[in-house]
Amino acid sequence: MDTPLQPRSVAGICIQGNALFIAQRIPGGSMGERWEFPGGKVEVGETDEEALIREYQEEFGVAVTVGACIAHAEFEHHRQKRHLFAYIVVIPEQEYVLTEHTQWRWATLEEIEKLNFADSDKKLIPSLQRYLQR
Repeated sequence: MDTPLQPRSVAGICIQGNALFIAQRIPGGSMGERWEFPGGKVEVGETDEEALIREYQEEFGVAVTVGACIAHAEFEHHRQKRHLFAYIVVIPEQEYVLTEHTQWRWATLEEIEKLNFADSDKKLIPSLQRYLQR
């Protein structure tokens, strides 16, 4: 069995038509007020799917369904190389409890490119463009 790349993070990509679900982080810290594809770090002993389910529950109060991995990017965080894996997620239509974000919205990739978006998540955009054009 292959050892998964560590340290790793995951992002949930929820698609509605040609728009993607994004959220703006609360003020403060290096990521304050930046937009992102929701997700986070995979904890020791946790699968990518488990991490995404946990992150969406913690950040939005919802239970998501996790699908296929559609993109991968590498980035540096505190001078450490990290791997970011993006998975399709299905998010239920309901009211979201925002605990780490001030707002959420649906946005096209063209709109996302104009926003103050997380650098790590920006690296996913070329792969997401290819995925959406298939």
